[in-house]
Amino acid sequence: MTTVVVGAGIIGTTIAYELQKRGRRVVLLDKGEVGRGASYGNMASIAVTEFMPASRPSIWKQIPGWLLEPEGPVRVRPGYMPKLLPWFARFVAASRPSKLRRLEAEGAVLCKRVYDDLLPLLRETGLEGELTEEGCLSLYSNEAEFRADREHIEILERFGFSHRKLTGAEARELEPELSDSIGIAVLFPQNRSLRDPFRLVQRLAERFTALGGEIRRGAAVAGFDRSERVTAVRLIGGDPIAANEVVICAGAYSGRLSKLLGEPIPLETERGYHTQIMAPGISMRHSIIWPARAFMVTPTAGGIRVGGTVEMAGLDAAPDYRRSKITVRRAQTALPNLRCENFSEWMGHRPALPDTVPVMSASAKVPGVFYATGHGHLGVTYAATTARLLGDLITGAMPPIDMRPYRVDRF
Repeated sequence: MTTVVVGAGIIGTTIAYELQKRGRRVVLLDKGEVGRGASYGNMASIAVTEFMPASRPSIWKQIPGWLLEPEGPVRVRPGYMPKLLPWFARFVAASRPSKLRRLEAEGAVLCKRVYDDLLPLLRETGLEGELTEEGCLSLYSNEAEFRADREHIEILERFGFSHRKLTGAEARELEPELSDSIGIAVLFPQNRSLRDPFRLVQRLAERFTALGGEIRRGAAVAGFDRSERVTAVRLIGGDPIAANEVVICAGAYSGRLSKLLGEPIPLETERGYHTQIMAPGISMRHSIIWPARAFMVTPTAGGIRVGGTVEMAGLDAAPDYRRSKITVRRAQTALPNLRCENFSEWMGHRPALPDTVPVMSASAKVPGVFYATGHGHLGVTYAATTARLLGDLITGAMPPIDMRPYRVDRF
């Protein structure tokens, strides 16, 4: 059996490795380099407490105000707004209370599994030391900010995710560089970080090829051949690759590929920015997030990475690195000694579905095709679990959870 996996980010590379272990002959394709898309610039967080649907009314009701704020946490480029309206209509439809409860439960089921799948993967790849022991600190300047985030805390309490409320002084005992303006913090001990998420993708690719897997870089997909089922993947400027199965996990680009199969997915790109600072002038042990100011800071990749905010502008627009500078300025309000020296700026495409829950399923239209996309901000968090679940679906094993909520034809 030959399985072609399209997309060599953290999701695709982990799936390819899992299937190769299970005895498939796997070819991993990417139009660029392994792990150089969204997986390269993520915030290195195993964010098991961040599964809440973005379509909560407390979020989307603020969006009009955010759009009027030049430095707001969400920006939509004016010319892209008409294209975004159908997706946004589905986003609002996912905010019904009964729907939200289901979506919360579907995300929590995945997050409850994360370490059961991730820790064995790290052991197999010799990267146990890449996962930090420290958690994430969520910051609040005062009681009003904390109350505004109370919905998040209550969801975690309902599903049994651990957390601990701290005073500002207690938070500074854990992270002395925090500003005195921080009055309250919440420690999420399960939200650990990777010392270098790109290294994980690289090691998985090395292990995959050592097991006999094949990687084709610079391989852009032109289409698919099929009779009753998929039979080959056609490449731009290259020979087709015969396939018994195809797994589409090309992140935000997966929607373009699914359309070639007559199976459109309402997939958007939440363009994310980061600044990787190699001479920050401070050291940190925990990652931090400040919900009211929409940024995150993680010690990773040999320095400190600052990211946050969302830009909706499609897959083709040029980056606007003013977004990076906004988050650095905000981070310096929490970390007043943070210097931005010897730094690089990056933009990547998070694959966003309107209901926040990823697609992980067989195609509803083309036998032999499978999808794993729409992981949003949780690609590295869900990677090992997605590989386990897709491995079961593809090889005919029984997945450990009900996979119906993650089907491609649920929209």
